[in-house]
Amino acid sequence: MYNSELENQVNQLLKSSSCSDSMQNGLQVEGRRKIEKVITGVTACYDLLYEAAYTNTDAVVVHHGYFWEKECPFIKGMKKQRLKILLENDINLFAWHLPLDIHPTLGNNVKLAELLDIKIKGEVVKPYVLWGELRQPLDAYSLKQKISMILGREPLHCFAANAPALIKCLAWCSGRGQMFIDAAATFGVDAFISGEVSEQTIHSTREQRLHFFAAGHHATERAGVKALGEWLAKQYNLNVRFVDIENPV
Repeated sequence: MYNSELENQVNQLLKSSSCSDSMQNGLQVEGRRKIEKVITGVTACYDLLYEAAYTNTDAVVVHHGYFWEKECPFIKGMKKQRLKILLENDINLFAWHLPLDIHPTLGNNVKLAELLDIKIKGEVVKPYVLWGELRQPLDAYSLKQKISMILGREPLHCFAANAPALIKCLAWCSGRGQMFIDAAATFGVDAFISGEVSEQTIHSTREQRLHFFAAGHHATERAGVKALGEWLAKQYNLNVRFVDIENPV
């Protein structure tokens, strides 16, 4: 498979052109033309790129790539080292951000629902925030334990004094989705799950009869890029391996 073909096929699959994003999706750093061996990961950090170079990998596919809006444009320090290892080893870097969060079958939000056994019912904030119901209602402690077991990271749990004793209806947004907590509370769910937490998130939780779980930005966004890699392997007979660079946040 050629690098331009991989970019075009995934752009079509994820409908990248229809997303207004803070990062350019697709082929961000061009490497060798022919691709047979691929590594997928959450973020294009140095350790992931080193693994690609060490194993003579043709392409790296990530959720968090480079060249964000307001990012410093200078190629020095950490950015220099990252680009250097890609260029010296002729490795392609592909990144898909928002299109991979919201995709209806491969997206981080859909995959998070599958992992936590949530039946999707609809959207709270289209297309970023989904809502649904646990197939088996749980108390907050049990849901916290389930999230810990499935994602491999203990979530931060905050709750209102009058929050429901049993959690059935939830809304969620992977990654930096805590900004949507007020919309979720107004919608009327029992709990809201995101990757990150902000100072004001705690007050919103306590004052709006809600449970809140911050399950980790990295942990809530592993599944999308992993699923994309599995799709590439199946569709194009590529050698694809997901590499999880541990991140507690």
